[in-house]
Amino acid sequence: GDPAPLAGVSSADWSAAHSNHEPGRDLLRGLFRLSTYANAPEQSAGASLSNLQSALRHGVQYIDGGWQTLVDGLHQLAVAAGVTIVNDNRAVEIQHDGRVHAVRCTAAELPCDAVVVAAGPSDLLAVCPGVTGSHARVAREALPVRAACLDVALSKLPVPVATFALGMAVPLYLSVHYAVAHVAPAGSAGVHVAKYLAPDQEPDPRADERELEALLDLVQPGWREHVLDRRFLPQLLVAHAVPTAASGGLAGRPGVAVANIDGLYVAGDWVGSEGMLVDAVIASATEATRHILGRRAAAA
Repeated sequence: GDPAPLAGVSSADWSAAHSNHEPGRDLLRGLFRLSTYANAPEQSAGASLSNLQSALRHGVQYIDGGWQTLVDGLHQLAVAAGVTIVNDNRAVEIQHDGRVHAVRCTAAELPCDAVVVAAGPSDLLAVCPGVTGSHARVAREALPVRAACLDVALSKLPVPVATFALGMAVPLYLSVHYAVAHVAPAGSAGVHVAKYLAPDQEPDPRADERELEALLDLVQPGWREHVLDRRFLPQLLVAHAVPTAASGGLAGRPGVAVANIDGLYVAGDWVGSEGMLVDAVIASATEATRHILGRRAAAA
């Protein structure tokens, strides 16, 4: 069915109403965490179900070469289209008088009539303190989505058939991405393990790392004998703001245009009414671009 009417219902309340025993509710919570990365009972059921429907309908695609493949491809397309990419020149302030007219950077001041800030809510306010309304509210109230992640590179996968595990009563996840995509050198293996952190949880990095190692011990016993490298990230920022039921779910997020500053737009996973993860980033970036092209066409 259409999840939109459930925007103001929390995932916890919806799960409780649709399962009369705890294992069933655990299953729903596990699937919500898997499809949204959020371990947040207050998350909008409409948002959770929308992402779960998309995951069940389309599955997940792992990219040969990893995310860097997309980054490199976008860079090449941008340069070919005439985009000037400047590194090591941090944006300090978006200058405006109610209308954007320049961006002051550490090495130069760049005149412009439109800016897209592709960053989080606190970053937006840091470079443009004059922002008010819903964008400023999110910066004050946002519940970030975070995960503790352990990646291990192995010379050999001890149990080749064990490539996925999902916690139901516990917020844990394991996946062997190289089993479906070329993301590990020939003759080696990689395993990704994660713990979905609750927004109000005070992380304990040592305990979280031990918990992830214990999951590896369970699914891939003997893995420690084959470690080539490992990386632990205790608080990886997955998304900037949980779309809560109290805030109206996806439809309650700020729009891409900043209302009180003409020519200022935002792209990211916390704005716009479409998507929750990279799909939200792409959708909001596309909408911001349409706004700017519309302004240019109207001024021509």
